[in-house]
Amino acid sequence: MAKGASLSGFPEWLPEERVVEQQAIDTLRRIFELNGFLGIETRAVEQGSSLLKKGETSKEIYLLSRLQEVGQENDTPVEDRLGLHFDLTVPLSRYVVEHSGDVAFPFKRWQIQKVWRGERPQEGRFREFIQADIDVVGNGDLPSHYEVELPLVMVSALEALRAFGLPKATVHANNRKLSEGFYRGLGLDDIEGVLREIDKLDKIGADEVSKLLISECGATEAQAKACLELAELSASTGEELEREFRALCAKHGIEESSDAYALAAEGLSTLAMIVDEAARIRPGSVVADLKIARGLDYYTGSVYETFLDGAASLGSICSGGRYDNLATQGKKKYPGVGLSIGLSRLVSYMLHTAGAHANRQSPAAVLVAVWNEDERGEANRIAEALRSRGIATDVAPTAAKLGKQIKYADKLGIPYVWFPGQEGAGDEVKNIVTGDQEAADRTSWQPDTVYSRQTVEYGD
Repeated sequence: MAKGASLSGFPEWLPEERVVEQQAIDTLRRIFELNGFLGIETRAVEQGSSLLKKGETSKEIYLLSRLQEVGQENDTPVEDRLGLHFDLTVPLSRYVVEHSGDVAFPFKRWQIQKVWRGERPQEGRFREFIQADIDVVGNGDLPSHYEVELPLVMVSALEALRAFGLPKATVHANNRKLSEGFYRGLGLDDIEGVLREIDKLDKIGADEVSKLLISECGATEAQAKACLELAELSASTGEELEREFRALCAKHGIEESSDAYALAAEGLSTLAMIVDEAARIRPGSVVADLKIARGLDYYTGSVYETFLDGAASLGSICSGGRYDNLATQGKKKYPGVGLSIGLSRLVSYMLHTAGAHANRQSPAAVLVAVWNEDERGEANRIAEALRSRGIATDVAPTAAKLGKQIKYADKLGIPYVWFPGQEGAGDEVKNIVTGDQEAADRTSWQPDTVYSRQTVEYGD
């Protein structure tokens, strides 16, 4: 068999690293379900027409071909081909439409699943990775209070992951209506283009974004400067946000009686509510940050990016927003709001920066020794008795010398080795961490919980 080669951007964790990932997944699921979200899983592939929503992510889609079709793909329009989903929101929109008669609205769902994007691999950036999403989708309408509640659920989830070494998370929120109204008040028409360039601020800086606004979006130097001034605005209270926004509009001649200002005011009101309600429930967890734009064009209202204290190099680790037009069925619309955690990026941070690690490789708490192969049946019966009482148990792979069997258990981190009784003697069990050994009954013995649980720790 040919020796395998690693593929950049397609992570494979070692068993002890996989424990960290799995426990992070279990933690997120627990928080999501505590908040009443229902779990689903969608298929890995979607029609190209569904995946080709506006937005630069469309360029990163992996399209599928059968072997006999290789070289003939150009005969089929991209819209008619199958591709791997690049996020979980586009598949959700299709799922909701197809199952609208079966689900209860508002439909609150969690989904933790792999996605694929043809990005350039780098530290913390993968081509195949796990996302963890929560969304609420309405039938016809969706109350704005969900725009407050969902980021707070994600803050709770990220707070729970601090046990794995993550720093404190803060959600930065904006509203596209606020931004669009301001840009239109300045006289700009290419709103999607402006949002797309503003979304690059953290990556390329204000000077380069200003040049792009002028060259790509038709802005004057004054308009570009005003866009950047809006992006610099941040606030921790709704009152502060409204005061600073009104002052900025007055500075640039945007009349409060104009249609553009009315649109901006609608977004301003929602954003102020989000900041104030979040401050009441969990102070400091959500702040207004008007440079947040999001690169996916289906967002229509609130948009969110989430950052970890002291981990600027990671960038945003949880993003999302409000979308009113992504899911439609004839004249019926299914508006939604959702957020997504790039879980594989977080796991990479946990492992390589925070030093998260499992206390042992194996989930087994006990290894049953085998004196000789003729007595393997008895070792298996002991293991079955322990497993029936919920004690994770393995059996030695060979009847090697006892020292080798203990060394095998130690390498896997299994804390207990069980010695079947011989010649009428009772069974005994040894804690190979402490060296303590005692008589044991397979029907009643219990391991010390300090040693029996497979846990995740972080740091040195």
